[in-house]
Amino acid sequence: MEKTHMQGMIKGTMLGLALLAGATVQTSAQTVTALESQASTRVSTPEDIQAITKVTDDFQSALIKKDVKLLSSLMFSSNTLFNSPASDERIQSVRARYDVNFDGVGASGYPAFAEFIAKSSKPIQEKFSNIKITQDGHLAWVIFDYEFLADNIVQNYGVETWQMVKNAGKWKILSVVWSSHLPKK
Repeated sequence: MEKTHMQGMIKGTMLGLALLAGATVQTSAQTVTALESQASTRVSTPEDIQAITKVTDDFQSALIKKDVKLLSSLMFSSNTLFNSPASDERIQSVRARYDVNFDGVGASGYPAFAEFIAKSSKPIQEKFSNIKITQDGHLAWVIFDYEFLADNIVQNYGVETWQMVKNAGKWKILSVVWSSHLPKK
């Protein structure tokens, strides 16, 4: 292979890698920014955003009414990831006390949450604020601040995020992950 051809291949590869890394690259013809043309091609419709918002409303309503059938209808499946991973401090504490293999992720997931809601003798509510929805075609991400209340008393609060999928024309919750902080007393 000729030296100039090899140099051209290396330059092309380096340009491609730089763009993949998100760099802005100056070529002799123009400045190219990674994903410049693709960034505005996200697919989102007002109807889908409205349907996703309805899922957030129905979720909150299902908790208040303790309607676990409505709650489960919002989930993609019973195996929906539903977890608040523990902090490093909590992991170390549990490992030191009773489970050397504890990884900070509980195994119970959505079914345990639904059972908790159904069996709770106290009124349950989760308040959402600062809801942000990002949709791209059949996938969406919902992130919001929350307060989880039992008997009108905040039990914990934090940031919650859902991954959602549009399946058979309906938006379903694919995963739920949240941070958790105890209220200051």
